[in-house]
Amino acid sequence: MTRRSTFTDQSVTYGAIGATLDPDFLRYPPSGLRPAEDSVRLGSGRERFERSAEALMTWGVQRGSGFTVADVSAGTGAQYPGIVFDHDGSPLSEQPAPRTEDRFGADGTAYIAAGMTATLVRRRRFGATKTPVLVVYVIDEPNRIGFAYGTTSNGAETGEESFILEHRDDDTVWLTIRSIFATAGGLSTVLAPARRRRRRELTRDELRALHPASGA
Repeated sequence: MTRRSTFTDQSVTYGAIGATLDPDFLRYPPSGLRPAEDSVRLGSGRERFERSAEALMTWGVQRGSGFTVADVSAGTGAQYPGIVFDHDGSPLSEQPAPRTEDRFGADGTAYIAAGMTATLVRRRRFGATKTPVLVVYVIDEPNRIGFAYGTTSNGAETGEESFILEHRDDDTVWLTIRSIFATAGGLSTVLAPARRRRRRELTRDELRALHPASGA
């Protein structure tokens, strides 16, 4: 288990924190991690972006894809900014911890914030899976908003997933989901194909969660 006290006092179960921010992560994934990226167009216009942004930042993708979001704990606002260097090229001894402004949805639900923890519960035919996660970074820009969380306990998957919404220059609105999870090893190799299939099915559900056709 890797602890990154430079930006949070919580722990995650993988070392490549923030890997989903890397534009080349598909070509050069961290060793032992399997990357994926999928996008869907949600429509066009500022209203669609703002409506989708509110849903996204209040767990709309997770709830819309079949998860119950439980045990939510408020975030500290501190997040992983990447390593900052001084003019000599050496890492600063005290790394900055950027913060984001507290925001709320129309119903009073707090926006997802860096450092927030939650448990994602998904009921299946033979029981339920529970995945505790930690929000490792939040992006909040005029035309781009989203977040990423990482796993905080060992389970079927270990790694990071990000959900980024963009209002592009051509006025279209897109949701991009990136993930980077540990590849199977040892006895887990036998179960790897089934887990990859379930991951693809889940990603399809997540991509549909904010689409207007779903009622979002």
